[in-house]
Amino acid sequence: MKMKTNRFLAGLKAGEKQVGFWVSLASPYSAEVVAAAEFDWLVVDLEHTPGDMQTVLGQLQAIAPYHSTAIVRTPVNDPVIVKRLLDLGPEGILFPMIQNADEARAAIAATRYPPHGIRGVAGAARGNRFGRVKDYYEQVESQTCVLIQIETCAALDQAEEIGGVEGVDGVFFGPADISADMGMIGQPLHPDVWARIMPAARKLMDMGVPVGTLVTDPAMAADLLNDGFSFVACGTDVGLLAKATDSLLAQMRQSIDKEKT
Repeated sequence: MKMKTNRFLAGLKAGEKQVGFWVSLASPYSAEVVAAAEFDWLVVDLEHTPGDMQTVLGQLQAIAPYHSTAIVRTPVNDPVIVKRLLDLGPEGILFPMIQNADEARAAIAATRYPPHGIRGVAGAARGNRFGRVKDYYEQVESQTCVLIQIETCAALDQAEEIGGVEGVDGVFFGPADISADMGMIGQPLHPDVWARIMPAARKLMDMGVPVGTLVTDPAMAADLLNDGFSFVACGTDVGLLAKATDSLLAQMRQSIDKEKT
């Protein structure tokens, strides 16, 4: 058995527009419902969810039969957590709250075996199909996507240095935290927030570094992809479920005949 090609990573390198979605419900069952839609990439989130290693394992297993590339967002830039996640076999890791190039280099090192990094070696794990992928150690670094997340104004000012770190496959902008850092918490789609993000994004694009984000407005997500972004997530499972149930209940309430008084 040989290491399979990472479709998402190959798409980034080919300049293809990659449409993604956020998986936050910490459930294999709901992850499979989403995976069957066949987005290009899915983020299994561990930073802002009740998920853990066991739920991530189930989610990865649920996503595996489908087209989507599974990327796990680690809760923190910690090599022990990253090591355990990589052993579960995701096709990428998204590192949150990276502030500078040194932190980006530490993230990359956590995904690399010695002598290029500090990842510990597991003889048999889901990542190497329990020892059956014979070229795993030779190919895993080239087939594992490493995305770095910029979430503050200070990090935006260092975007070129962060994106230029060897091994960074893409830079992801977090507008929710950037808006908070700008004193505009809860307004991730505000034009002023994006006026702050776009110059950094343009610099990275000019360097040939793929850039991405999450915005829950599909029209804006499409505009960003048409304007040079390489990978954009356009929604979250929690958000869609909340909106759909609210809408359904409101529709029912409006349709029910009110008791005459």
